[in-house]
Amino acid sequence: MPAAATARPDVKGFYEERTGSIQYVVSDPLTKRCAIIDPVLDFDEKSGATATVQADRILDYVAGKGLTVEWILDTHPHADHFSAAAYLKEKTGAPTGIGSEVVRVQRLWKGIYNWPELETDGSQWDHLFADGERFSVGSNAGQVIYSPGHTLASVTYVVGDAAFVHDTIFMPDSGTARADFPGGDARQLWRSISRILALPDETRLFTGHDYQPDGREARWESTVGEEKRSNPHLAGMTEDAFVELREARDKTLPMPKLILHALQVNIRGGRLPEPESNGARYLKFPINALQGAAWD
Repeated sequence: MPAAATARPDVKGFYEERTGSIQYVVSDPLTKRCAIIDPVLDFDEKSGATATVQADRILDYVAGKGLTVEWILDTHPHADHFSAAAYLKEKTGAPTGIGSEVVRVQRLWKGIYNWPELETDGSQWDHLFADGERFSVGSNAGQVIYSPGHTLASVTYVVGDAAFVHDTIFMPDSGTARADFPGGDARQLWRSISRILALPDETRLFTGHDYQPDGREARWESTVGEEKRSNPHLAGMTEDAFVELREARDKTLPMPKLILHALQVNIRGGRLPEPESNGARYLKFPINALQGAAWD
């Protein structure tokens, strides 16, 4: 944990219903400085339309609270929504950041998309965070925990007593994240989760998704202690048993409907494809590149 682990920043979650995603503003009440984590750029796959409704909600909140944006952070290149990091950087001037292993994800998807001109050095972000690297949000100390398994690049951001775990651990009634995307690995995911659960039991955990099991209200905050006691994927589980459970469950899940849309945007820091000669932008889809069709 960071040196200022007892600091308790304010955390505001914004639930995005279309993809079940949660976006966050974590702020220091003392300095009024904040970080935005995992912001969503709206995308409608049926029409191809984009919008900034979700990101503008965040900007309205930041303005209403008199906050200054210090960081715009993604935990990993998302497979189910577009990142609004580039849009928010344009609006706020704040630097963008992601885990340094994003270059491995870029190299992987460069091949899948047959995209020779894609830069794979992470230069699309202002900062690449190494495992264990320290940063700050106002007077709150932060630290990065490299958390692969869901993707090659996933990281957890710990700010004071709050850990933003995104696609590793869900709410205790919802288990854990899948590990079958290109570059994913269930055993790595278990080891990443183990590092997170080594934080103090009172550490607040903020997940990146909630799918409202049994129709309950959306939830996104738990604690390390609660997850260890109540999450059926974790309580009393061994590494081998977790891997068996996770791999069996993942075989039943279709690929996210936006994975091929989202990755080509998100491995460029949330930037849409450049306009072509007619001024329009186009996404590219590889055929039969991924397993997990809906009819499997």
